[in-house]
Amino acid sequence: MDMENADPLGNGLDRFPDQVTSATAVVDARGIVTGWSSGAQRLLGYPYEEVVGRSAARLLGGKADATGRLSAVLDGRSGPTLLRHRGGRFMEAEVQAYASLDSEGNAQWLVVATPPQQPRREPRPHEDEATTEEAFAQSNLPVMIYDAELRALRGSAGAARELGLAEEQMRGRRVTDILPPHICTTVEEGMRRVFETGEPERFQVHGRPRRGARDRHWAVSVSPLRNPTGQVRHVQVIALDVTEQHRARERLVLLNDVSAQVGSTLDVMRTAQEMADVAVGRLADFISVDLLDGLFRGVEPRPSATGSVALRRAAQRSVLPGTPESVVQPGDVDYYPESSPPARCLHTGQSSLHRALDEAIGSWQVADPERARKVRDFGMHSIMVVPLRARGITLGVAVLVRHRRRNSFDEDDLLLAEEIAARAAVAVDNARRFTRERTTALALQRSLLPQRLPVQGAVEVAYRYLPARSRAGLGGDWFDVIPLSGARVALVVGDVVGHGLHASATMGRLRTAVRTLADVDLPPEELLVHLDDLITHLRAEEDTATDPELEILTDLVATCLYLVYDPVSRRCTAAGAGHPPPAVVTPDGKAEFVDLSVGPPLGVGGLPFEAVEWEVPRGSLLVLYTDGLAEVPEHDLGKGMARLRRRLERPADSLDATCDDLVQTLLPAKPRDDVALLIARTRALDAGQVGTWELPSDPAAVADARDKVARRLADWGLDDVVFTAELVVSELVTNAIRYGTPPVQLRLIRDIALICEVSDSSSTAPHMKRARMFDEGGRGLLLVAQFAERWGTRHRAGGKSIWAEIGVQDERS
Repeated sequence: MDMENADPLGNGLDRFPDQVTSATAVVDARGIVTGWSSGAQRLLGYPYEEVVGRSAARLLGGKADATGRLSAVLDGRSGPTLLRHRGGRFMEAEVQAYASLDSEGNAQWLVVATPPQQPRREPRPHEDEATTEEAFAQSNLPVMIYDAELRALRGSAGAARELGLAEEQMRGRRVTDILPPHICTTVEEGMRRVFETGEPERFQVHGRPRRGARDRHWAVSVSPLRNPTGQVRHVQVIALDVTEQHRARERLVLLNDVSAQVGSTLDVMRTAQEMADVAVGRLADFISVDLLDGLFRGVEPRPSATGSVALRRAAQRSVLPGTPESVVQPGDVDYYPESSPPARCLHTGQSSLHRALDEAIGSWQVADPERARKVRDFGMHSIMVVPLRARGITLGVAVLVRHRRRNSFDEDDLLLAEEIAARAAVAVDNARRFTRERTTALALQRSLLPQRLPVQGAVEVAYRYLPARSRAGLGGDWFDVIPLSGARVALVVGDVVGHGLHASATMGRLRTAVRTLADVDLPPEELLVHLDDLITHLRAEEDTATDPELEILTDLVATCLYLVYDPVSRRCTAAGAGHPPPAVVTPDGKAEFVDLSVGPPLGVGGLPFEAVEWEVPRGSLLVLYTDGLAEVPEHDLGKGMARLRRRLERPADSLDATCDDLVQTLLPAKPRDDVALLIARTRALDAGQVGTWELPSDPAAVADARDKVARRLADWGLDDVVFTAELVVSELVTNAIRYGTPPVQLRLIRDIALICEVSDSSSTAPHMKRARMFDEGGRGLLLVAQFAERWGTRHRAGGKSIWAEIGVQDERS
């Protein structure tokens, strides 16, 4: 039999001697030792191997019969007894024998020997024991002792105080007779595990220890109490009130969640809703967040005047489905009487804590019957009104209510709500400031983009511009359609690197520069060189690399694609500066990207740009775009361009439908970058719409030129402009013959306007000047400027062209 598991009596622990100073052995019915403890080995010196299996009589000293004396010991008739030590000496000890049964039901005895100098512990009164007993009984710490049937044996003064029962009332009662069911289950299961495993258990429970008490959090420790043989006979239950520690931990977790979850977007409504979502269920049963109306437009709120306050409901949340406590819906305006706590909170910037029956809430209910009915219907008993303040400005008010929780708000809850509101207010103000900057930048950008496309006949155009929806703000994407001389048109797209107001302003300056350079009619590659120089100068002026105010833009860099289409020759010329190449979709549906030599971005400086020229069939699509259309988070620019090409091979019936299809299929719901898309369907001028003549360098050719023009205009049915055209052509041809270099060429183009062009081989451009009264010349270009809608000079390889446009009434059906 295992000595460590022997329990022959089944009595309380106070019946057994201390194992440290006692020797214990188990003897069967034949007097054979079957168990031997370490205490017995220390007392008599015999190791386990020399004793177990042998007669116990040999351990007894004296001359009398050893077997008889063993019988007397086992029958309980023996007092002080001589025992034989392994060294041969004899020693006296108090010997007691306790009868029991082994695992097979046979009789056996537990023999306990105690040296005289450490007598066997008896349950007699003692001063030290009395002091220990008093310490347990008077302990303010809740301590309970339970037996194997989970019934209470003892309870400290702390346990009696928390449970509201005297120790006599607790004895013999189970946990289920004292504590609420959900606590009972946890505690009793823990005690059972301790009885089974012998290992201590620690866990936490939450609830009310007695009727009328407040909810508390307890750290419960269940420890085993063993008898001398090591068996768990009782368990000790200690409960520590950790309510304050638990609430402090909950507050820290809640504040951490507020920091992590509130302000995830730069949207005023969403930010307010995030605050409500975090607080409800953890601090309040219902919360409403009302903000000053100007915040939703990005306007900085001003101190409100006294009187009734109008606030817009930004967010609300309840532990009940559908938020039935609310009297308004998000987005609606709610009016608070001047005497109401929210109005006073907005005026003073001070939070307040109320009970449903106090004077402030009572007067509010009188002035607002509908809200008073909600208070009664839902049993709202505790209310906190907290301002949302940021940078010293009150942005709105949050109202927190409890009606499901029995505990009312306290000062600690108010401090927590103020901290939550302060953090949320910063996020709301950030969202408000972002809204203001975004609205301003968007207004600026839209004012700088084309308000309407100019009239021109070279291409049919459709476009889309989508501002970014990211925290970085609007970018600097732009596009333009610029009519050029000779019925040509320039198509432009560009992108300023960076976001915000500065990017939008820079975009406007670049667009203006491109229009100015286009009026000079520079070739695409030369135009980009001048634009690159402009950005270099702007960077030197603004010092953007070191300006501390520019938080987003780190440098002044831009990309640009400039394309010129001539409907007479049906040829395109394009040059790019760090920009994605254009796509061409032929009438048969084949889409390809132009093999464009993409130069460095504008702002790098000192590097050349190369132009590419190609011919396009009538009705082809020219697709220009910024990288925001193709480069999205899901894939890089290369994959985006491949997707764009596949979509272009299935164009819609109209250009607008094609734009919508590309935007809807290629972009996410909220693009992170601006997108500019420009699609142009090419038109072509037939040979019958163009007249070209080579003229001799002879003043007599002027009359012949006028005659040719008159006949061609008659063929075109433009008799109304014959006189004007003859006058303009006469002056232009005269200037070319007098001041230019042969050969001289005259060209008429019938488009949305009548275009007259005279070319020669000289690179010297004429200038309009003021002629004096008696001067014989100097009035020709002045007359041209008066009779033509537009006129100008276009330099080309090997010479120049002077052109003028004359408005016509097109009678073509």
